[in-house]
Amino acid sequence: MKDHRERIFPDARQDIETTREIPHTPQTESPAYRLAFADPDFLCRDELRPVRLQLELLKPELYLTEYGVESTIVLFGGARIPEPSQREQAATTTLAELSRYYEQARRFAYEMTLRSKADGGLRGVIVTGGGPGVMEAGNRGAAEAGGVSIGLNIVLPHEQAPNRYVTPDLCFNFHYFGIRKMHFLMRAEAVAVFPGGFGTLDELFETLTLIQTGRMQRVPVILFGEKFWRDIINWEALADAGTIAREDLELFRFVETAEEAIAAIDGWEGAGERRRSVPGR
Repeated sequence: MKDHRERIFPDARQDIETTREIPHTPQTESPAYRLAFADPDFLCRDELRPVRLQLELLKPELYLTEYGVESTIVLFGGARIPEPSQREQAATTTLAELSRYYEQARRFAYEMTLRSKADGGLRGVIVTGGGPGVMEAGNRGAAEAGGVSIGLNIVLPHEQAPNRYVTPDLCFNFHYFGIRKMHFLMRAEAVAVFPGGFGTLDELFETLTLIQTGRMQRVPVILFGEKFWRDIINWEALADAGTIAREDLELFRFVETAEEAIAAIDGWEGAGERRRSVPGR
């Protein structure tokens, strides 16, 4: 990313280069003398967390804006779900069976990317968490369709690298989960959720909460694999208990295939609208 504006004063990069040529003295060797914005130790202090949060929000936003990305199709799903050819290596029988959703994620991303390309390639861009499993399938489908895709990776205690199908110029890395989740939804025009674990559940319920409360306009929320989702969550019990409204069960829809998902998105009622009140309150 380059800034082509004309400048009257030396820019920050020039001053960083200049400070590398200054004489070595006790004063210039002191950490206190470093330029604040070029001092990693200073930027990583606990007191600088608000600045780091702002930077992590701003950097991907600037890159995506300058690239021209207008809207996205979000794919959430499990990192542990293997592609069908690797199903025998799955840790459990259930994960092996869920490998069919890797293929559905790939096909869904492929078809949605073809649509995006027909419209200029900058609307409905596939975005995933950038990792393995379902995320890889989404980026892979976009690449196979000849389009671009976004990866929002995050630093984890174990070694992790972005999958090889993410468009390099649209591959980001995060420290803060909260800021990463904001970037998932800031441009979303649809959200497709595949079987997954805690992370997938977190992302799904964050999305549903924002739509439920009117903090986010309504977009299609598609859940692949009805049996999986009904096995792990008693949706009707939530409505029966009154902890959610019966109308909240209409915020999402179950599908099994990429074709069903695309049809659901095309026929979604209320897309783009925002709730003005929360049903049941």
